[in-house]
Amino acid sequence: MNANELPDEWIVSRMTIEEQLNYKFILSLEGNDVASNLKWVMSSNSLAVMPKPKFETWFIEGKLIPNFHYILIKDDYSDLEECLNYYIQNPEEALQINENAKAYVAQFQNKFNEDLLSLLVMKKYFKKTKQLF
Repeated sequence: MNANELPDEWIVSRMTIEEQLNYKFILSLEGNDVASNLKWVMSSNSLAVMPKPKFETWFIEGKLIPNFHYILIKDDYSDLEECLNYYIQNPEEALQINENAKAYVAQFQNKFNEDLLSLLVMKKYFKKTKQLF
C-alpha cells in the first residue's frame, strides 16, 4: 500500500488543541524533530504519552523522567493499550504524573529568567565565535 493510500476508516478530520484537551491522554510523537505538542500537553490536565524522546531543545527533553513527567510507551507503540489501561486503573499515579509535568514546565514560564538565559547564551556564543558584542 502506498503511504498516501489509507483505508477510509483511518481518515478523520483534524482535532483542534481545545478538542484534544478533552482527553486524559494525548500522544506526543516525534517526527523529523521534537514532538511540537509536548510543551502544551505537559502544561495541561492531560497526560503526554510517548516513547523516550530522541531530540533535544531548549525544553531539555533529555531530563524528562519516564512515568514521572510523561507516560512511556515502546517505540513501536506495542504497549500503548496496556499503559493507558494501567493509568486508567491507577488514577492517583496519573494525577501525580500530571502534577510533575506541570512543575517541570513551570521552570520555563518565568519570563525574566528565560530572557536572561537567552542573553547569556548569546553572550557565550559571541565570545566563542570571537564576535564583537
